[in-house]
Amino acid sequence: MAMTSCTTCAKEISKEAPTCPHCGQPNPAMKSGARAIWSVLVLGLIGWWFFGGGLMSHAENEVVKEALAQYEIAQRSNDPIQVCVHAGFVSAAYMQAKDESNYQQWLATEKRECKTAGVPR
Repeated sequence: MAMTSCTTCAKEISKEAPTCPHCGQPNPAMKSGARAIWSVLVLGLIGWWFFGGGLMSHAENEVVKEALAQYEIAQRSNDPIQVCVHAGFVSAAYMQAKDESNYQQWLATEKRECKTAGVPR
């Protein structure tokens, strides 16, 4: 592996490293094509994590947990209309999370709760 010196901290680094592992400065010895490949790879991994299951999945799970908590509060209030509305929020949260089985289960719960409340569907 070819080595070079960092222009900022003067420590030895690989010519293939995108940045100096010691000070973080971009490596001027790295070829621009390799730098572009590293950039695309890093941005791709960040995008995959955000949209493909990392952050978005976590956010969707938090929305489901919050909707379930609000449904439980509505149940304790003994207000059938509020229970109907919050059951709908839970089913919508599962739909947004693309959780088909829980969505179908909560859709049935929503229909049952709204029928009890006298809300036409």
